[in-house]
Amino acid sequence: MANNGALDLTSHLGGKIQKDDVLDAVDKYEKYHVAFGGEEEERKANYSDMVNKYYDLVTSFYEYGWGESFHFAPRWKTESLRESIKRHEHFLALQLGLKPGQKVLDVGCGIGGPLREIARFSSTSVTGLNNNEYQITRGKKLNHMAELDQTCNFVKGDFMKMPFPDNSFDAVYAIEATCHAPDAVGCYKEIFRVLKPGQCFAAYEWCMTDSFDPNNEEHQRIKAEIELGDGLPDIRLTTQCIEALKQAGFEVVFEKDLTIGSPLPWYLPLDKSHFSLSSFRLTALGRFITKNMVVALEYVGIAPKGSQRVQAFLEKAAEGLVAGGKKEIFTPLYFFLARKPLSD
Repeated sequence: MANNGALDLTSHLGGKIQKDDVLDAVDKYEKYHVAFGGEEEERKANYSDMVNKYYDLVTSFYEYGWGESFHFAPRWKTESLRESIKRHEHFLALQLGLKPGQKVLDVGCGIGGPLREIARFSSTSVTGLNNNEYQITRGKKLNHMAELDQTCNFVKGDFMKMPFPDNSFDAVYAIEATCHAPDAVGCYKEIFRVLKPGQCFAAYEWCMTDSFDPNNEEHQRIKAEIELGDGLPDIRLTTQCIEALKQAGFEVVFEKDLTIGSPLPWYLPLDKSHFSLSSFRLTALGRFITKNMVVALEYVGIAPKGSQRVQAFLEKAAEGLVAGGKKEIFTPLYFFLARKPLSD
């Protein structure tokens, strides 16, 4: 995981957004969401702008607290958070049956933490697709530092209209990324198009579970907190993901909510009742220190205006994620493996 300190956090706040424009970007981002009067259809119609603003605003916070891999994982009692995240990435590679030399696509790759881990683990060449310029710049730098810039690369593009020819990749995966898509069928159809016949697509999706009640006000509040804090136009049900895969043309090989049966809850790193030295920045005390550091740095003009508000909606997201996990109405670990038939 990255060991970015306070100076790295403050120097990268806002991503590619100019320092003086961060506050305005926060305003515009927040207005997409329910708590600020936003509508789901508006978020879907403007998903590219919304998600780009989100990742410009939050990436440095993510890397500071989470490391290079921005995702959750099932976890054994003897594992550190870092170990569980690596194992989760290896599991994906094994399920796809990756072989040395294969050409693999990571859809919505972030700054490339999983991309680098999977490339090393499987001896494959991995292309990361990302529509956020700041994350690509950061990812290229980290690839160079890891000496993987000859076998792994990044392409700027929208996963709703990918800049690749048909049948380009031996395998495709997405880790907690295609939840940003405004239309699952459209996104999965693009993945189907660029995947070679007979090959597989695997993903971890953020979903509402069958326990979610759309008529329950508390459930809706939790869902809205997660959408605001994580740049989501909507959160689909697990059943909707499977139906979307089938509509896109895939054969579903296997699906499972990996939160079920995990010895430690997936949301443990964000639970304020939990303390860990190895992931101290994610604990209640660590987040309190980060909050006050951001307040102070924004006050003296080192951090851009609006940084406190970014930290605040990330904190609200953490609360929503923990509540959704405890009530078992939300999962970030819905796994599926789907195959593109040899003939359409």
